[in-house]
Amino acid sequence: MLFSNPVNNTSRILKTLSVLALTVSLAACGGQQPEGGENAEGTTGDATNTTASGDKLDLGGKVNLNGAGASFPAPLYQTWFKGLNEKNPDLQVTYQSVGSGAGVRQFTAETVDFGASDVAMKDEEIAKVSQGRGVLLLPMTAGSVVLAYNLPGVNELKLSREVYTEILLGKINKWNDPKIAKDNAGVNLPDRNITVIHRADGSGTTGVFTKHLSAISPEWKEKVGAGKTVEWPVGVGGKGNEGVTAQIKQTEGSIGYIEYGYAKNNNVTFAALQNKDGEFVTPTDESASQTLSAVTLPENLRAFIEDPEGKESYPIVTYSWILAYKKYDNPAKAKAMEAMIEYGLTEGQKVSKELGYVPLPENVVQKVAAAADAISPDYKIAVGASQASK
Repeated sequence: MLFSNPVNNTSRILKTLSVLALTVSLAACGGQQPEGGENAEGTTGDATNTTASGDKLDLGGKVNLNGAGASFPAPLYQTWFKGLNEKNPDLQVTYQSVGSGAGVRQFTAETVDFGASDVAMKDEEIAKVSQGRGVLLLPMTAGSVVLAYNLPGVNELKLSREVYTEILLGKINKWNDPKIAKDNAGVNLPDRNITVIHRADGSGTTGVFTKHLSAISPEWKEKVGAGKTVEWPVGVGGKGNEGVTAQIKQTEGSIGYIEYGYAKNNNVTFAALQNKDGEFVTPTDESASQTLSAVTLPENLRAFIEDPEGKESYPIVTYSWILAYKKYDNPAKAKAMEAMIEYGLTEGQKVSKELGYVPLPENVVQKVAAAADAISPDYKIAVGASQASK
């Protein structure tokens, strides 16, 4: 059982973020910390078995955290958890990329320590979690959903809102269709069939993508709708972002929706999509950041970006959430969860961009840090009297 600290309610993660911001500021001014000296919290420079803040992470032995969910952030999370383990050998995090739908189901069934989803849980899903445990939805990263395609010789492609919706509805089935050609003057579009590749599993990526399609097309909303799983009018299914990416690479004439990082890291070509302002925007880190800057994240940290405003905004961008419990039966796991979130908000954000993800805006990092502190308001008390005096 976790205990709150009646004396000090300040978030330890927020303190860490403040210390890191101060460190960056001092470095920018030419300040330098002596090697092996004290950091801003008065601890030594030894990084062995420490959290991102430099605090010693004493878990009282080996701790394993098991998580499952979205394939969208899987490459990023695997990188984070490897780095976290290198800093804290006693903490091992295992993550299964099974899709957001399965991740939410395992989380609500309490068969994992945390879940992950590209669509924030609904109230009715949260209600399925045992009373007393509590649920935290923590956006940890963000990224774009792209329409990737395999069309040899076509390295640049523009798709209007009408065109990509009609391709997915099966109404446009040839690459040289006049509606595609209209926006692609000078591009040699072949006379070949279009093969749509979509997700076959319950997927947050599908949820994000179909919410967008429903927002821009009344016909799509009526005939197909939005959700982690839908009845696709046409196409071939693949499991996970990994499976869809592989199918696209293997199938000439194909098009499918995948996360930007998968497309980037697998050298898959993707289209520029028309946004709400009528501009064709290529998915990049910058265009995704433009989209996020136009969205205010509410206090419950649930935001759905269905059809963003902004001339430079890419039209399909989403946050991706880690699903955590407020209370853990094992106090060491609660402490480990807090360390995992802290690492993701600090060191983890530094590697996001190179892997094709969008680093969280600073105001979002602060909100997530404050929310995550509810996992263990005072873990030193939670792990027992021997820690309380530290």
